[in-house]
Amino acid sequence: MWKVLLVEDEVFVRESVREIIAWEELGFTVSGEAGNGAEALDIIRRDVPDLVITDIIMPEMDGVELLRRTREEGYSSRFVMLTCMSDFEYVRQAMEYGASNYILKLSMSVNSLRETLRKISNELLKDGEKRDSSPDLVQAKTGADDRNAKALPPLLHEEVTSHPEIQKILQYIHAHYPEDITVKSMSQYVMMGENYVSTLFKKKTGHTLIHYLHQVRVNQAIQYLCHSDLPVYEIGNRVGFVNDNYFIKIFKRLTAQTPSQYRQNNRSKPEPVTI
Repeated sequence: MWKVLLVEDEVFVRESVREIIAWEELGFTVSGEAGNGAEALDIIRRDVPDLVITDIIMPEMDGVELLRRTREEGYSSRFVMLTCMSDFEYVRQAMEYGASNYILKLSMSVNSLRETLRKISNELLKDGEKRDSSPDLVQAKTGADDRNAKALPPLLHEEVTSHPEIQKILQYIHAHYPEDITVKSMSQYVMMGENYVSTLFKKKTGHTLIHYLHQVRVNQAIQYLCHSDLPVYEIGNRVGFVNDNYFIKIFKRLTAQTPSQYRQNNRSKPEPVTI
């Protein structure tokens, strides 16, 4: 089981997060709770969790400072930030420090939490930070036998531009490509207008943001196809395509082959899509 630390100064919110999710069904267990960042940091030092779900605004030490200190001390725990709409500047800072995701408290639901945990589970599996002790449970979460998956080569490095906000978007896409990424979410991330971000991204990279995202996802799919026995539908899901048919359509558009055809023809030597 992956260990989760819940950090929230409002006890009822913390209890709600703990109670509304069947953690073990998703491969997680709540290993600790804290009421502020200072308490949480002490817990992290004693028993490093795989995931920290933390409020942003808290007394003594807020969630962003907790994330910053955790990274400074060399801990690689995943972070998911709980936030209100007015906290967006803090969210931006948290994403710069490497937070995996954020959830709005007002719209928090079982589905949003489950989806976030599913994404974190895929990240942990992909990076090999820790595997569940039960192979059957791993298979239940991924829908495939991860014991057949081999170590994968890294993604291509993101392009480098002279524009700092566009560079942040590129870095974010390469770090979070399996997640739900849109022009709107990226414009919020860099705090710029959607139309401006869309135009500027195309000018600096030569691609629309969504086309670039598709290429990054397809490049990673190629690695899975050539270096693992995972089924096509699972690969599409892992790289961020929630619909199998859409994954196949985009993959064929960029490679002129279906994923299955590509696997058959290029099993031993993958050729990444040029970005």
